[in-house]
Amino acid sequence: MRGENSVVKDPALAPEGHRKIEWAAAHSPVLAAVRERYLKDGTFDGLGVGVALPVEAKTAYLAAVLAEAGARVAVAAPLPSVVQDDVAAALAERGVAVFATSEGAPEDADRWMELALEAATAGGEAVLIDDRAGLTRIAHTTRRGLLPRLRGASEETTSGVVRLRAMEREGVLELPAIAANDARCKYLFDNRYGTGQSTLAALMQSTNLMLGGKRVVVLGYGWCGKGIARYAAGLGARVTVCEVDPVRGLEAYADGFDVLPALRAAEVGEVFVTATGNRRVLGEEHFARMRDGALLANAGGVDVEIDVGWLRSAAARVREARRHVEEFVMPDGRRLRLVGGGMVVNLTAGDGHPVEIMDLTFAIQALCAYRLAREHAAMRPGVHLLPREIDDEVARLKLGAVGMGVDALTEEQRRFLAGWRE
Repeated sequence: MRGENSVVKDPALAPEGHRKIEWAAAHSPVLAAVRERYLKDGTFDGLGVGVALPVEAKTAYLAAVLAEAGARVAVAAPLPSVVQDDVAAALAERGVAVFATSEGAPEDADRWMELALEAATAGGEAVLIDDRAGLTRIAHTTRRGLLPRLRGASEETTSGVVRLRAMEREGVLELPAIAANDARCKYLFDNRYGTGQSTLAALMQSTNLMLGGKRVVVLGYGWCGKGIARYAAGLGARVTVCEVDPVRGLEAYADGFDVLPALRAAEVGEVFVTATGNRRVLGEEHFARMRDGALLANAGGVDVEIDVGWLRSAAARVREARRHVEEFVMPDGRRLRLVGGGMVVNLTAGDGHPVEIMDLTFAIQALCAYRLAREHAAMRPGVHLLPREIDDEVARLKLGAVGMGVDALTEEQRRFLAGWRE
């Protein structure tokens, strides 16, 4: 059985993709427990699920779990650079409609998401598992006719939640959207530990350079920036943080890091990693102050944090220094080296977050889709938070999977916390 009308690079690549998916499955006990405990009750029978996420092994396992639960699953890549072609081929071979190839152009991504929306809703209603609000945006613009078939969306990223809240403020969001990114079992682990480890792993793998002793500049001290700074320091780097929020800047200082404006940090840094979710965090004025050999990478959720266009136009010469590493030779002879094309580096130059981290995230996503499928009629259009008890359930499942657990309050303790007379 193959996903109908799938767009993949080469179906013959499927065997290696199956091996990757099996490895992810073997290290995803929480999602497996969610599947056994909730997803087999028939909720997804005949329901469409449109997924826009990086097409790699962990995403594929989530899609396979939903398909096994009875859903009509359609997967689209939000960018060609986040597609592993062997995984895409394997997922299509498992009966999932897949629209993703690494050989596409960036502008193909919207077409793929349109195809995924059409496939997910072809047989009736559907829910969405979204990345950077791509599917949701398209459903509200070029495919508005599909909106009545959508029960809701669950959003994976910080930048996507920002866009959804902007839509809600403007009164244009027409479906319930769960901010999966804002679940504690997502941002405390995926954004912090997942981004921290996978970003530095991609940098080291791509460059074959050490980080110990180097001045690493982290731009942005949200949960992703905190993770990057923590892991860089653990590898022996001297970390400088740049922030626009004075409280976060003070927090970075209290965590032991230098805190400087970006223009001053540009003069001392050797490795620069953006993690802000905003545009043009590093631009012409920063590049002009950087030393020869500076490494640049983006770990944030949007692909415009580094002004790559200016680099290309200003460089006297551009060459591929290593796989995933472009070298821009500036007119004054300095060489600035960009890892992963300025896109999210842990996916464009690596395998993404560790499996165990995405096990938590995708357990959250599966439960968000389950909630939307069952309770959408009672949910108003707008942005919703995941109930705390679902977060707690995922955390307990993970602790149980590693042989650990937590205490429960006694009745006496509950009364004490609920009262005020003592």
